[in-house]
Amino acid sequence: MSSAEMGKFNISPDEDSSSYSSNSNDFSYPYPTKPAAMKSHYADIDPENQNFLLDSNLGKKKYETQYHPGTTSFGMSVFNLSNAIVGSGILGLSFAMANTGIALFVILLLFVSIFSLYSVHLLLKTANEGGSLLYEQLGMKAFGMAGKLAASGSITMQNIGAMSSYLFIVKYELPLVIKTFMNIEETTGEWYLNGDYLVLLVSVILILPLSLLKNLGYLGYTSGFSLLCMVFFLIVVIWKMFQIPCPMDSVVMNVTLFNATVAPLVAENITSDDMCKPKYFIFNSQTVYAVPILTFSFVCHPAILPIYEELKGSRSRKRMMNVSYVSFFAMFLMYLLAALFGYLTFYVFFIGKVEPELLHTYSAYLGADVLLLIVRLAVLMAVTLTVPVVIFPIRSSITQLLWAGKEFSWWRHCSITVSLLAFTNMLVIFVPTIRDIFGFIGASAAAMLIFILPSAFYIKLVKKEPMKSVQKIGASFFFLSGILVMTGCMTLIILDWIQNVTSDGH
Repeated sequence: MSSAEMGKFNISPDEDSSSYSSNSNDFSYPYPTKPAAMKSHYADIDPENQNFLLDSNLGKKKYETQYHPGTTSFGMSVFNLSNAIVGSGILGLSFAMANTGIALFVILLLFVSIFSLYSVHLLLKTANEGGSLLYEQLGMKAFGMAGKLAASGSITMQNIGAMSSYLFIVKYELPLVIKTFMNIEETTGEWYLNGDYLVLLVSVILILPLSLLKNLGYLGYTSGFSLLCMVFFLIVVIWKMFQIPCPMDSVVMNVTLFNATVAPLVAENITSDDMCKPKYFIFNSQTVYAVPILTFSFVCHPAILPIYEELKGSRSRKRMMNVSYVSFFAMFLMYLLAALFGYLTFYVFFIGKVEPELLHTYSAYLGADVLLLIVRLAVLMAVTLTVPVVIFPIRSSITQLLWAGKEFSWWRHCSITVSLLAFTNMLVIFVPTIRDIFGFIGASAAAMLIFILPSAFYIKLVKKEPMKSVQKIGASFFFLSGILVMTGCMTLIILDWIQNVTSDGH
């Protein structure tokens, strides 16, 4: 999730409510100076953070973040970071494995997770040296307004991508849920079975009122619910793999899908043994989407600094990296299992044309399955309630960028919210598949947040290390790798789009 589920962090009940700004990433101590009781607290902070904490309290720059004691335990920090990582990207991982093969997918997943962890290390060290706990402020310190715009723009794009992926799930899954409840076997054009209309309806009736609230802090409780839904989804994916046979029973399978997938294979004399044998290395026109989908799934970097700030006890980079190790390892296993069992369930589907969203693929074979219906409802509820949380930091970032220092305005608040929701709905309605959202955002904003910005900020702000040091050289190679990943993936994705448009035109 992706960053999209950021902003779900515990705040002590006795904190002054004014200390929690409209930006869910911006926590500042509610007092203008440190109380006397706070001074003894610094004695317990390890040396690597002491300079950082003192520097960040000098108050010489208006965008400095002041220190306040963390209130979140190690375990809860792991829980929060796991929520920030996991998201709708998990639904596209089986599609990625189907177009890379098991072995290549595992290699790519391992590399992306390691690179993400390395960028977390760079970001934490940069925050220590730069004396700031906000991504945008690090950009401002490193490269002025251009750096702030790059950070703000990347976070906004990533969160809009997350919102779009959530609404795509509503577009895909809600019509199937309604058809199951109403026992409708064939669609005859009813408006309430049209995903575009349903997305607009859900956005206006449910998402917009929640998004217009001035303080969405209580919606942070949906983070636990969202994670439970994804764990439940994983359990069902594993369970269904043992229930669905291979080769699939063409009598039970949806006839249209059978004609589109199995029939061409029979015509080419491909046996059932071939269809049910997993592939370890696959290269085709869809393979290019695997890396962006994986990078999209591991973006959590806008949430790293707020979680670091809220970490209770002897707060240090080492302690926060331990939080990151546990969270990334848990999500690595969860992603791997979801992708593997989803792929092993639908060998035959992935040889032909397949939906890049796994839940939608199940309906072609299972139809009105009760357990799958429960999973759909849980995921739909989770993503619907998460969209307002994702809108919150985007709106705050836009407000601070264009109207910094201005008093709160309900007109401005509502206008930005409606505009964001309208733009996202347009993307969901007019962009063909969720694969394109995962691909484009993963290749652009996710690459910026994982590879390019952390390494660029590190090179610029960490002054005590010379450019010829191992750390700076590593960061420079990481920066160049990000440029190559972004430009390469974007180029191949655009070429694939052009090819699809050309083929559709004939």
